[in-house]
Amino acid sequence: MLRSMSSAVAGLKAHQTAMDVIGNNIANVNTYGFKASKTMFRDVMYQTLAAGTAGVAGSTGGTNPSQVGYGSTASAVEVNTGRAGMTTTGNDQDCYIDGEGYFVVANGALDSVTGVPGSGYLYTRVGDELTFDNHGYLTDGAGNYICGINNGGGASADLTASPTDVSLKNPDSSDRGIAAIRYDPANNMGSKGTGSKVTLTSAAVGSDGTITAQDSSGNVVTVGRIALAYFANPAGLTEEGNSMYSSVSGNAGTATYSVPGSGSVGKIVTGALESSGTDLANEFTNMIQYERGFQANTKLVTVSDEMLQTLVNMKQ
Repeated sequence: MLRSMSSAVAGLKAHQTAMDVIGNNIANVNTYGFKASKTMFRDVMYQTLAAGTAGVAGSTGGTNPSQVGYGSTASAVEVNTGRAGMTTTGNDQDCYIDGEGYFVVANGALDSVTGVPGSGYLYTRVGDELTFDNHGYLTDGAGNYICGINNGGGASADLTASPTDVSLKNPDSSDRGIAAIRYDPANNMGSKGTGSKVTLTSAAVGSDGTITAQDSSGNVVTVGRIALAYFANPAGLTEEGNSMYSSVSGNAGTATYSVPGSGSVGKIVTGALESSGTDLANEFTNMIQYERGFQANTKLVTVSDEMLQTLVNMKQ
C-alpha cells in the first residue's frame, strides 16, 4: 500500500479527534465552570531511506538523512485551566471563587463517626445552590456534600485555626481530615451519618467561607467554614463529568486545603458562578481549519486510490 494512503488515514483520525474536542467545547458553551480543551498534533513514525553521514575533510562531503513520514496523530488533549470570568446569577446561594482553588466535595458515603468521605474527595469550580439538607449537611445543587471545617455546635469554636492549611484540622475533633460540613445543634459530631432532621433557613456564605444560618428558633448560628483545594498543576486533574475533577492521575500534585482568601486560593463571591471557558470565535476558527485539513486528507486518499487503480489497469 502507498505510504501516502497510510499518512492520509492517520491524518483523518487525528482531525476527527480534533473535531470531537471542538464539538465538546461548543456543546458546553453555557456550562458553568467548564474548561475548554485543545488538541495537540504531532508527527509520527519515519522510514529512513538513507542515513545521514558526516563528511571527511578533503575527501567526501556529508549527506543528510532521507526520511519519509507516516502522517500525524492527536498526541494530547490539553485543558485550559485559566479562569473564564464571573456570571452574575442573582442567587445568594451560588458561589464563585475569585481566584485559584476548587470546592471540595465528598466522593461517596461518609464515615459515620468523622464525616470524612471514605472514597476521598472530588473537586469543582461550581458552587451552585449551596443549601442545607434535612439532616443539616451543606450540599450543592446536585446533592453533593460540601467539605470544610465544622463548628461543632459551639459558638466559641475556633474556625480560624490553621487558616493556610486546614487539611488535617477540625476544631470539633483534631487531626481527622476535611469533613462534610454539617450543623449539629446537639454538638454531637460523632453521629454525622445518622443525625435527626434539622431545619435551617437564611443560609449565607461569607467571602472567607464562613457559613451562617438561622435555626428553627431564629438564632443565628455559625455552621462552619468552606475549604478550598489548591493544586500546583490543575491541568493534571482528571475530568469526571458533572463539572467534577479528581486527582487520581497524581500529576496535579498534592492538594493543599485552605480557607477562602488565604494561602494560594481566592475569596468567595456570592450571587455568581464561573462562566464557561469556551470561546466561540476561537472554536469556529479552529473548526474551519480542522475541516479543511480533514478534506485535504480525504483528497489524498482519493488520489492514492487512483494511483493504485492505474497500477491495476496496467495489467489489462
